[in-house]
Amino acid sequence: MTQPHDIVLRNANILDTEAGALLGEHSVLLRDGRVAEIETGAIRCDGAEEIDLKGRTLMPGLCDAHVHVTAFTADFAKLKSTSPFYVAARAAETLRGMASRGFTTVRDAGGADWGLAKAVEEGRIDGPRLLFCGHALSQTGGHGDLRGPGEDGLDQCFCCAGLGHVCDGVPEVLRAAREEIRRGATHLKIMASGGVSSPTDRITSTQFSESELRAIVGEAEAALIPVMAHAYTARAINRAVRAGVTSIEHGNLLDDESVRLLNAHGATLVPTLIIYRSLVEEGEAAGLAADLVKKTWDVLDAGLVALEKAYRGGVHIAYGSDLLGQMHRRQSEEFTIRSEVVQPADLVRQATLNAAQLFGMADRIGRVRQGFYADLIVVDGDPLSDISCLAQPERHIRAVLKGGSFLNRRDL
Repeated sequence: MTQPHDIVLRNANILDTEAGALLGEHSVLLRDGRVAEIETGAIRCDGAEEIDLKGRTLMPGLCDAHVHVTAFTADFAKLKSTSPFYVAARAAETLRGMASRGFTTVRDAGGADWGLAKAVEEGRIDGPRLLFCGHALSQTGGHGDLRGPGEDGLDQCFCCAGLGHVCDGVPEVLRAAREEIRRGATHLKIMASGGVSSPTDRITSTQFSESELRAIVGEAEAALIPVMAHAYTARAINRAVRAGVTSIEHGNLLDDESVRLLNAHGATLVPTLIIYRSLVEEGEAAGLAADLVKKTWDVLDAGLVALEKAYRGGVHIAYGSDLLGQMHRRQSEEFTIRSEVVQPADLVRQATLNAAQLFGMADRIGRVRQGFYADLIVVDGDPLSDISCLAQPERHIRAVLKGGSFLNRRDL
C-alpha cells in the first residue's frame, strides 16, 4: 500500500449511495486518510498529486459482511490443526485479493483475530479494514464443532487457527464471549443452527438454548458490540432474533414471521448466495468432504427465494459472500446472483451504506462525503445501470483506495 499523501481527484463522477444517483463531475481532495473537500469546480492544493478520472465513477469502497479470511481451505478441521503462522500468510493472500476486487472493509465470521487485524491496520498486509470475532461460539455438536462422530477429545484454545469454540451452558458461553471481547472482538458470532461444513449436525437443528443465546447477546450489549448469528431455518432465525442478535447470516429458509421479526427488531439479514453455488461446483476440490457438499442442496435453491421475500418485505440487507479456499476469487459474483431480484441501486447500498450501518461505521464509511474515510473505488461505467461494473472487477475497477492510500491502481 502506498503511503498517504494529498491527492486531488479531478473530473470524478461521484456516486451518491443514499440517493442512488450519479452527481456529475467533481473535484475531491484526499488528506490524512479522509475526504477533506468536495467541489464542483477545481481544487487547488500545493504539492498534491492530481489524478484526472476523466468522468469515471467514484464511489465508496465495498463492504463484505461475511467472510472467512483465514479459510485457505474448506476443510475446517484441517485449518484448526495448521500452524497459525502459515494460516496468517495465506490470509494475507486472501485479503489482497479482496482489496483488488474493491472491498475496503470486511467483517470476518470466524477465524481472524486481533493480530491479523493489527497487521492490516499497520499496513503490514495490504487489505481491507478487518472486523473480527475471533472464534464463532458453538455448542457441542454444533456448527462450530468439527469433530467427527468417532472423535471424543476436545483440544481447543483461543489463540489457534480454527472456525469455532465449543461451549455449553450459561457459565461457559459467558466465559467464551468474555474471552473474545477481551481479545478485542469487534463483534461476536453465534452458531444458532446446523450448517453445511459441520460433520455431525443437521441443517434443520436449532443450537444453543434460549438462555445461552441471551447470555451471549447480553455480554455483547455490555461491550457495545453487535452479534451475528449463523441460522438457516425459520425456527432458528426467529428464536435468534427474539434473543436480540444484530444480524442473521445466510437465512435461506426464513418465512414470513422471520421477515416480520427482522423488521420489528431492526435486525439485518446477510445472505451469502455465492457460497452454495461455489460448493456445488467446486466444494470437493476446495477441501470439503463429499458428504458435506451434499448438505448444500438443502439450502441452495431456497437462498434466492429467501432474499426476494426479505427484499420485498423491506428487511435491512447487507452484502456477504462466505467463501472458502480457492473459492474466494468468486467474491464479486454475489452481485450477479442478487441482481436477479434486487435493483442495482439497492444492491450498491447493500454493499456500502447498509453494511456500514451494520458495522456501526455509518459515520465513517459507505459514502463519498467530507470527513469520511477516503475508502474509495474508481469504476469504469455506471453500477446503477449495470451491476456487472462491480461483479467483474478485473474489467471495471481501475483503482482502490483505503484511507487515502492506493491498494490497487491501474491505468490512472
